[in-house]
Amino acid sequence: MMSANLPLLSTATALDSPLVWHNRAPISCAAFLRQVAGIARHLPNTRFIFNLCEDRYRFMAVFAAVGVNGQTNLLPSSRADRHLQQLATAYPDSAAVVDAQVAAWLALETADDDLPPAIPELPAAQITAIAFTSGSTGQSRPHPKTWGELVNGAQQARQRFGFATGMNIVATVPPQHMYGLETSIMAPLASGISVHAGRPFFPEDVRTALLETPDRRILVTTPVHLRACVNAGLRWPDVTLLISATAPLAPELAAQAEAAFNALVLEIYGCTEAGSIASRRTLDGDHWRLYDGFHLHDGQLSGAHLPEPITLSDRVEECSESEFRLIGRSEDLVNIAGKRSSLAYLNHQINAIAGVTEGVFAIPDDAGTGVERLIALVVAPDLSERQILAALVERLDPVFLPRPLLKVAALPRNETGKIARENLLALVAERRSATDAV
Repeated sequence: MMSANLPLLSTATALDSPLVWHNRAPISCAAFLRQVAGIARHLPNTRFIFNLCEDRYRFMAVFAAVGVNGQTNLLPSSRADRHLQQLATAYPDSAAVVDAQVAAWLALETADDDLPPAIPELPAAQITAIAFTSGSTGQSRPHPKTWGELVNGAQQARQRFGFATGMNIVATVPPQHMYGLETSIMAPLASGISVHAGRPFFPEDVRTALLETPDRRILVTTPVHLRACVNAGLRWPDVTLLISATAPLAPELAAQAEAAFNALVLEIYGCTEAGSIASRRTLDGDHWRLYDGFHLHDGQLSGAHLPEPITLSDRVEECSESEFRLIGRSEDLVNIAGKRSSLAYLNHQINAIAGVTEGVFAIPDDAGTGVERLIALVVAPDLSERQILAALVERLDPVFLPRPLLKVAALPRNETGKIARENLLALVAERRSATDAV
């Protein structure tokens, strides 16, 4: 049975040990606790706090202060104004907190460093955060997370990946995303591992962040960032482990990454509803191994810290009590003129064309009750749309050929490398409007 209260920081971690590497210097657990107390005194007196901090340390400090105050962090999946306005309407008793506010509050604080700070305890049942789905298959949806669920998830990750004091995470994913929250916020709080405060984007930024972090480094990233790092041809500092999530990693890319970094590449499978639930080493095959305590039956996940069973959005094949294979997303199924395929298969075919950097299929909004055509966006600097279609003719049944196929400079990916369906369709509409205006 879970304890009624759980500590904000792992009690096994020494207060003088580094929790975060910020501007090349360590911030100790003790300093963190003092700053959390200071921030808690300045937070707006609202039930919900939009934690919009981009600096990972400030996000972590606000995240903890919100929990200490008994408030709830709102973690939007997008910073787009329209998305934030919709959430503000849905949660009227809320206020936003950004980096500049936190910096100003901390500048006003004076702490007595002679007194060791106490580690606060939070009720396990307290809703500490509400995470929102990315909207990759439709509208973004809220998912409340209790402190007990978050701590339990962090403990499972510690068991699976061996997180411990002396290890250091560099993450390219935002902490507002469930994957980033679990690996770069909750893992340091619950397991004693340290984290770099930045969120590097370009390969050279990633290399610099790794160099600013002590040995026993773990790079937490996505397939999009990993591909960019591999293709950059840089000389990488020693890395103990690479962790990837948000989309399945191609074995070819995993092999290239393991060679470039001289480290194992492991993947996490999860969802906003449940958090991380399984992992695999990509090069060991397509079987995912569930975290301890989870059970999967007929596509329903139960056990561990879940308050009730959830139905996975992906279609899976259960291989044993602890392993499964991914078949594809339930929303991926496409039926046109009695012929069936999946968006995952179609995306694989368009991305296998020589000269295509990346491409994606989508079902248009005006498909009605039946899909009559598909659309596709593709990045291919040296190919014409006619050439891409000719290559698709050799790979696909004619009913699945996209109408239209549009060449673009880049796909509309969000901060974690995912493509929200509404952004994809908005880009298609924008291109069509521009064409009609000519």
